[in-house]
Amino acid sequence: MIGEIIAIGDELTSGRIANTTSSYAASRLFAAGHEIFAMHTLGDTPELIGEALKRAIRRVDFVIVTGGLGPTSDDLTNEAVAAALNRPPTLYREILEKIEPCHQGAANDQVSLEKLAWLPQGAEVLNAQSRMAGYLLVYDSTPIFFLPGVPTQMKQLFSEHVLPFLAGWTSDDRNHICRRIYRTFGLTENLINRMLVPIEEAGNLKIGYYPVDSEVHVSLTVTGHSREESQELFNLADSRISAILGDRLYGYDHDSMAAVTGRLLQERSWALSVAESCTGGLIAAKVTEVAGSSAWFTGGVVAYSNRLKEQLLGVAPALLEKHGAVSEPVAVAMAEGVWQRTGSEISVAVTGIAGPAGGSEEKPVGTVYIGVCAGGTITSSLHNFSGSRREIQEITAMTALDLVRRVLLDEV
Repeated sequence: MIGEIIAIGDELTSGRIANTTSSYAASRLFAAGHEIFAMHTLGDTPELIGEALKRAIRRVDFVIVTGGLGPTSDDLTNEAVAAALNRPPTLYREILEKIEPCHQGAANDQVSLEKLAWLPQGAEVLNAQSRMAGYLLVYDSTPIFFLPGVPTQMKQLFSEHVLPFLAGWTSDDRNHICRRIYRTFGLTENLINRMLVPIEEAGNLKIGYYPVDSEVHVSLTVTGHSREESQELFNLADSRISAILGDRLYGYDHDSMAAVTGRLLQERSWALSVAESCTGGLIAAKVTEVAGSSAWFTGGVVAYSNRLKEQLLGVAPALLEKHGAVSEPVAVAMAEGVWQRTGSEISVAVTGIAGPAGGSEEKPVGTVYIGVCAGGTITSSLHNFSGSRREIQEITAMTALDLVRRVLLDEV
C-alpha cells in the first residue's frame, strides 16, 4: 500500500522541536512493506491542514497525521479535519469519562481537557485508555490515522493499532513485496552502488542507498505477483547482495554494530571492555544502548588525561613522554591495561585527535590509533579520519567496534 505522512505543529516548522514522528512512521511502514508517497510538515494552520489532507486522500491508500490533538488553543487538527471533510465535531463519551475523574474540582482544566473528547463525526477511537486516544477516520474508503505528536504516545498507538490495521486492510495478490535493509560499514555509497549495478538491472526489484552517519544502508525491495514469486526473487537478490558486500555487511534491518558485536561475544562466551580517550565514552554508550549488554560488557574507562592513563590503565610515563598520548604504543598499552584490569577476554582502546584544534603536521586532526587485545594478543591500527569533531568521534567508535567484530568473526 502507498501512504502519506503529515506532521502538524508550529514547533516543528519553527525548528524548535525535531520531527521524529514522521521518520519513525516511515521506517516502520517501509519495513512492513508499504511505500511512502510524500511526507509533509505543516504549521497549526487549519486551511493548510485541510488542503494537505484532501490532496493526500485523492492520491494514496492511507494517510498518517501526527500532532495538533491536544487541549490547548493552538491544537487545531480536529477542527481542521471537521471543516475540510464535513465531519461535524462530536462528543465522545468514552474519552470524556476518562477525563472527568482525573480532574474533579479543577474547573478550568475540565473545560480545557474536554476538548480532547470532541472528535470529527465518524472517528473510531484507537485507545480510549491512552493518555492521548488517537483515532481512525475512513473517508472515501481511505483510512486516515490521527496520532498525538508526543513521540512516546505516537509510537505506542502506531505499533499497537496502525500497523496491525494496515496489515489486514488489503489482500491485493497482485503486489507482494519483500524488503530488507543491509547495514554496511567501511564502504562509500558510490562504491557500493558500482558493486551492485549488475543486480539493479534485474526486473521487479529496486535498490536504494542511504548514508547514515558513518554507515551506508542499502535497501532491497522486491515485488512479485504472488508471495512465492516475490520470495523467490528476493532470496536470489539477497544472496547476491550479501556475497558482494562480504564482511563489510555487518547486519540487517534494525541491527546496530554494537548489537551484532554483542551477539558474537555471546556465541563465544566472551566479555568486552573498552578504554577511551578521544571518544569520551561514546563506545561504551553505544554498547550499553543494547538491552542485555551486561551479559557481555564488563565496563570501560574514559582516560582523557595522561595522568589517568597512567593511574587507571597502567600506561608507562616513558611511553607518553616519548611517543605522545596519540600514538600506537599508547593505544596498545591502553588496550592491554584495560584487558588486564577487567578480566575481559577482549578489549579495545582508542586515542586520537578529534579536533577542531590540537593537530600538527605530523599528527593532523583525525589521526586515531586503535588497539585491540584478544586473549593477550594485541593488534593496532592507524586511521586518518575527517569531518567535524562529532563525526570523527562517531566513526572512531564505530571503527573500534567493527575491529572487535572482525576479530570475533575470525575466532568463530
